Amino acid sequence: MSESPRRKRESMSLILMLPNMVTILGLCAGLTSIRFVLVGRFDIAAALIIFAALIDGLDGLLARRLNAASEIGGELDSLSDFLCFGVAPGILVFQFALSRDFATGWMFVLIYICCACLRLARFNVSRDEPAPVGKPHFIGVPAPGGAMLALLPLFLTQLGTLDARDFPVVFGVWTLLVAWLMVSKVPTLSSKAVRVKREWQVVVLLAGAVIVGLMVTRFWLLLVILDLAYAMVIAWAVVQYFRKPRRPEEP
Repeated sequence: MSESPRRKRESMSLILMLPNMVTILGLCAGLTSIRFVLVGRFDIAAALIIFAALIDGLDGLLARRLNAASEIGGELDSLSDFLCFGVAPGILVFQFALSRDFATGWMFVLIYICCACLRLARFNVSRDEPAPVGKPHFIGVPAPGGAMLALLPLFLTQLGTLDARDFPVVFGVWTLLVAWLMVSKVPTLSSKAVRVKREWQVVVLLAGAVIVGLMVTRFWLLLVILDLAYAMVIAWAVVQYFRKPRRPEEP
């Protein structure tokens, strides 16, 4: 006998719950990152935020593939992103390098977190609007990318290149710059726009092997390289944005 319609409404396949389970996994990673910040394990805290960034977007992909998209899933994803890429990096940055000057350091963090919230709110409002004209791109730096940029000084410290805690003002100004990039109108790179020619597939696969090797041997070096590469891409996007002629405003 087939399952009754009422029974179908009251139950749900476990497979259809996978997208929200992935979102909750990322949320737990962000919360646990804050826990490790409180005990001074900044390396583990940063690694958990990176983990949350790696699985970000997987929930949406699963929801589309499984036809399991829902309103609660979209809202849950946005709230999880705010904690993982707004609150958690802000607290980590403050405790790691900005807590020596409590008033000024906390102001930098508040601005960063508020900008992350505004960036996600803007994304939610425009979620159902038509896609931007041209190649797929983001408007402003996405929240996960902003978190990675904000943590660049910490990555450099873990690598041993410099100690960002000796330059709290520079660290704070860098955090403000990242905050502005998140709420700006600068078109930034989207992974959907990246295309690889067939003759370059082998090179890309080998690069993936190199990344995996560095991940298990020189983790912080890999993060610095990727973060600096992303920062240069964003810098080029900013230059192109300000060089582009503006249309005169209509009266």
